[in-house]
Amino acid sequence: MKTKLNILLIIFAITLSNCGGGENVKVNTKNIEKLIENNDLSGLKSAKEKITAEYSSLRNELDRINEVLAKLDTVTKAYDVTAIKVKDTLFSHFVEFQGNVKTKQNLVILSEYNGTLSKVYVKEGQNVVKGQILAKIDDGGLSKQVAQLQAQAELAKTTFERQKKLWEQKIGSEIQYLQAETNAKAAQNSLEQLKVQLGKTNVRAPFSGTIDNVITDQGSIVAAGTQLFRIVNLNSMYVEAEVPEKYITSIKKGTSAKVYLPMLDQTIESNVRQVSNFINPNNRSFTIEVAVPNKNGNVKPNLTSKVSVNDYNNEKAILIPQSVISENANGEEYVYVTSVVDGKTKAKKVIIKTSKSQGGVIEITNGLTINDELIVEGARSIRNGQLINIK
Repeated sequence: MKTKLNILLIIFAITLSNCGGGENVKVNTKNIEKLIENNDLSGLKSAKEKITAEYSSLRNELDRINEVLAKLDTVTKAYDVTAIKVKDTLFSHFVEFQGNVKTKQNLVILSEYNGTLSKVYVKEGQNVVKGQILAKIDDGGLSKQVAQLQAQAELAKTTFERQKKLWEQKIGSEIQYLQAETNAKAAQNSLEQLKVQLGKTNVRAPFSGTIDNVITDQGSIVAAGTQLFRIVNLNSMYVEAEVPEKYITSIKKGTSAKVYLPMLDQTIESNVRQVSNFINPNNRSFTIEVAVPNKNGNVKPNLTSKVSVNDYNNEKAILIPQSVISENANGEEYVYVTSVVDGKTKAKKVIIKTSKSQGGVIEITNGLTINDELIVEGARSIRNGQLINIK
């Protein structure tokens, strides 16, 4: 307790000194020391109440004096600040979304015929062209059936042509002519169907690309639907991203965009090549596609990416640093500009309206005009009407 009282006495003495009242307010420290030495509980409590009351009164007076001094200082003391002239400039705003790299030409080739995979002509990593034969499935004698049906079709065609000539010469009956025509057409149709089946024994590349995986080895028994190869074309890559529906009017086909690939530390300039016409009811978003050139082949399907899409442009935007903006108790944003009053430069508070922000700057839609001098450095330390000195 003795220590606490001593501290209180020291604070009290300092307060009196700061207030200039040390001569009028007297504290009998000798009596207090005697009370402490005698452990006079009642006397100490009484002294404490008196000192506390006097300290509180003096503290209030000191606060009033400091408040008035602070107000007087804003008029008499000039604060050093820096200012910049407000200008208009081009402002391009981008919104960022998470994306995923894809290619529409990433396909698993399936068998369309039942049989033995008798030949595999390609290997993994090999480049192929559209229509190239990748493998051969044993046809089980189907080619011989095609040859036989080919001969039958040619005979039926010859018969029909001769019957046609006779009919034109009014020789023979009409039913003979029609039967020959029907037989020729039926034989040709059967031949074409069998050729289609035979064609399925040759596995061909549906598009130009790279054989990414040989799934089934040569000699294996395959059925219709068996996976044989995976073929990928990395020349037609794109990034797919889901965009909230609020951007449906600002993001369209042809809108400029940037794609950042974190794993490659690469940024690609591109544009939106497709915008879906469907709003996903689960997350209220639509899908966009951004083309991604892949000259060196490093861009692979399913790479994660970040897509920045240009959703807003203003050729004459007023931009200021976000760091100079403050907010009052009413939630209004304000900044300080310079104002010359009676030949003296002072700070003037201006209420502003803001719009979109990007890279540490924000667009001002109301409150500032071209050539206003915006206080930048020192803006947080001044008040309205503060006398300032521009460095």
